[in-house]
Amino acid sequence: MPLLKFLPDNSDIDFVGARYYAFAVDGLLLLATIISIAVHGFNLGIDFTGGVLMEVKAPHVVEISQMRSEINSLGFADSQLQFFGGGECDHPVNSCVLIRVQPKGGQAEERAVAAIKARLGKTYSFRRAEVVGPKVSQELFQDGVIATALAIVVIAIYVAVRFEWQYGIGAVVATGHDVLVTAGLYSLLHMEFGLNAIAALLTLAGYSINDTVVVFDRIRENRRRYKRMPLGELINLSTNQMLTRTILTSGATATSILPLLLFGGPALFDFTAAILFGIVVGTFSSTYVAAALLLYLPHPHAPRGGEEAAAAR
Repeated sequence: MPLLKFLPDNSDIDFVGARYYAFAVDGLLLLATIISIAVHGFNLGIDFTGGVLMEVKAPHVVEISQMRSEINSLGFADSQLQFFGGGECDHPVNSCVLIRVQPKGGQAEERAVAAIKARLGKTYSFRRAEVVGPKVSQELFQDGVIATALAIVVIAIYVAVRFEWQYGIGAVVATGHDVLVTAGLYSLLHMEFGLNAIAALLTLAGYSINDTVVVFDRIRENRRRYKRMPLGELINLSTNQMLTRTILTSGATATSILPLLLFGGPALFDFTAAILFGIVVGTFSSTYVAAALLLYLPHPHAPRGGEEAAAAR
């Protein structure tokens, strides 16, 4: 037996029978998400609220915690600092810092730039300073939400064309659920919601639909092979056949994300935490939710009469 083959091919887990428990868990996640977003909203980053972005370079290795303290002493409590590399910034390493600050109430962005330059002194060279106005940041937020929604819709259209419209509905519900619950994680834990968050949600939409399409494809294949098998049994058979592949794929992806989560620093923590959470939720929904939704939709090849009733039990 291969080393990674820890689940047998003939596993017989009753996924359809456990669907009500899965729906209950999903319902609690969605309820927590909706309440958190309604009450707390999102902790929007500078990308979506406006602010100042600066790139500075020092002739020496920068102590980023010390620089953060100097920036915060100017009244920028939510300042964000991170190293970046490439080109001149590789000599010495960690000599270039990206600074993002939100000006204090009523303070002009240009004055914020001048204050930071005065605080850091002439030792630093200021390579770039950009101001993100509130109008631009609002447009970025709207565009990000629209891009995420369109991605889910296009995914559903593809699945509906590739399979049948019933599968498209299952795909849009499962994928939309994964994206919404992950967005709820940002709200619940007050993680910064910026362009990186939009990138994480779009990444999860693609990852989630991958597992779902694999299960759907096996259902369609088995439907042709076992034409008289009730739909519930067919879903169980197909999901069990793909179980090892699903777990190995999700496990391998999560393993590659963990080092970034643990050692990537504050700049990558929110992004990788959302991806890791989304992988768990996406695997759960692809296994328990997406296929089970087919039981509640008219299916052109579904069993009729007593067989259909038996499949739904």
